[in-house]
Amino acid sequence: MKLVDTAGQDEYSIFPAQYTMDVDGFCLVYSINNQKSFDVVRILYDKLLDLTGKVHVPIILVGNKKDLSTERAVSIEEGKQFAAHMNAKFVEISAKQNNAVTELFESLILHIEKANSDEVPKPQPSCILS
Repeated sequence: MKLVDTAGQDEYSIFPAQYTMDVDGFCLVYSINNQKSFDVVRILYDKLLDLTGKVHVPIILVGNKKDLSTERAVSIEEGKQFAAHMNAKFVEISAKQNNAVTELFESLILHIEKANSDEVPKPQPSCILS
């Protein structure tokens, strides 16, 4: 599995095409206490679609820094709505407290496996009963 860290990217950064080559899924992370990071994730998503040409790419949208919920700038509802728009899974975690991090990657792997199994054509029955 290849992981690409896009931390520090902004709307003016170039998202290199190699970030999308031979990649099965994406984990887009923003800080729940930083609206700008959420806005950048939206831009990165649009760039992903432009670069991959896919209608659906397995994605998990991650709101990080759940431990700073008293400083929240992005609501859970905003995260859920954008994840629904992307047809993505949504989760909030605290990397600092190692809260739900393992589950995040397990969920991403399952999401990728499901997407890959949906792409495999199902065999057609070869006999017909009448």
